[in-house]
Amino acid sequence: QVQLVESGGGLVQPGGSLRLSCAASGSTFTIYKMGWYRQAPGKQRDLVATITTGGPKNYADSVKGRFTISRDNAKNTVYLQMNGLQSEDTAVYYCNAVSAIPSRTFWGQGTQVTVSS
Repeated sequence: QVQLVESGGGLVQPGGSLRLSCAASGSTFTIYKMGWYRQAPGKQRDLVATITTGGPKNYADSVKGRFTISRDNAKNTVYLQMNGLQSEDTAVYYCNAVSAIPSRTFWGQGTQVTVSS
């Protein structure tokens, strides 16, 4: 089992920045990919960014150039640096981890990000 705990959400003005953190615990040695997804009210949960062991990163087109995902393997923590935040970025952000054997997906409880003046 893997447990994920997010932190760093909050209220920010348009153009501002936030950094989200997600700390993993439990069977972290099984994880090969971690990432962030977000869900706005009334919408489906969408990919924001992922990072795999070895470093390949993937971003949604809507956040490219503004968001940066990184991972500290020693701390079993993944980060999402969000710059140039826009109202459209308002959502609950969920941390995600995928294990290889067995193949399972884990989710955090979510952290609210609100971009508003």
